[in-house]
Amino acid sequence: MTEETQSEVIIYVLSDSAGDTGELVVRAAAAQFHPLLADIRRAPFIHDTATLERFTLQAKACGGIILYTLVIPELREALNRLTQELDVMAIDLLGPLIGSLESKTGRSSRHEPGLNHVLDADYFRKVEAVEFAVKYDDMRDTAGIRKADIVLVGVSRTSKTPLSMYLAHKKFKVANVPLMPELEPPAELFDIPKERVIGLTIGVHYLNVIRKERLKALGLPDSAAYATTARIERELAYAREVMERLGCVVIDVSHRAVEETASLIMENIRAT
Repeated sequence: MTEETQSEVIIYVLSDSAGDTGELVVRAAAAQFHPLLADIRRAPFIHDTATLERFTLQAKACGGIILYTLVIPELREALNRLTQELDVMAIDLLGPLIGSLESKTGRSSRHEPGLNHVLDADYFRKVEAVEFAVKYDDMRDTAGIRKADIVLVGVSRTSKTPLSMYLAHKKFKVANVPLMPELEPPAELFDIPKERVIGLTIGVHYLNVIRKERLKALGLPDSAAYATTARIERELAYAREVMERLGCVVIDVSHRAVEETASLIMENIRAT
């Protein structure tokens, strides 16, 4: 039996809503245990005790863990009882926090599943921002530069597109502009406040590795000019020159997760 097989854990995420929150928490926790194969089995929109019992029996049979985000008290109490009777490890993600908030505020919870997914104005702002990020990705239309809350500039493979989509889910309208020595940056970049522009840079070695992997994924030789050290150094030097002209904030994305870089970007934007 391999180490990875020994490390496999089956985790049931039970919810009376979509179960997104529970799955995100499980993935965040599992990332702290490498190697760990977390087999996440999500069971959303549960509204009866029979379904809770079925999944509790499954967890019992395979030695799995249950993590649940149930806001309906009757379902939460039923699952608590079932897991105790069957001796199944279970984690109540929302119950203790809801109880603490009720105690602190003196108010009762609404006990309504799915309130995170209400189709309100906030939701539609997020959808609009995502559509904006897709439309103005990679300088497809420079008109987006003036309309954007944030404009990301940088050489190829500095996470401009993933960052645009992540920030869109935070309701920021983001346009991104690739910088290449062969192309003059769009004039619109120099017409908007520099505070709205964020430059992305990266280490030569790190970018070299990323670009070689990208070429391999496309079935191309990693010796192509796109991934050579000389080409990368030239592109980064040109990008530095453009960013200096813009006077924008510059963030090094080397070894940074998209979430960490996005957090730095939002801090800069909110500080202006």
